[in-house]
Amino acid sequence: MSAPAIQAALQQMQALSTQASGQGAASQPSLAETGGSFAGELQASLGRINQMQQAANQQAMSFQAGDPNVALNDVMIDMQKASVSFDMGVQVRNRLVTAYKEIMGLQV
Repeated sequence: MSAPAIQAALQQMQALSTQASGQGAASQPSLAETGGSFAGELQASLGRINQMQQAANQQAMSFQAGDPNVALNDVMIDMQKASVSFDMGVQVRNRLVTAYKEIMGLQV
């Protein structure tokens, strides 16, 4: 995988992340603007995935406890968002492992 392809994939993941979180594309600074690294962005993405899962689980527990302010449809939507974000994280990890194996297999 070439550097431009990796950069394009990262930009696409950022756009999907902002779209999933309901933010505008203009409010999310790019990787070049923040001066961050790929590892930092990956760690931040994992943190957001974890936060989404914890929030969805907390909302589900509140619904089960009988909180009148929590609706079933909100719980289901948040659980699906957390599931989709986790699946995206797994796919990114799979792509990284594949790229690593490909690089390790190169003859120098």
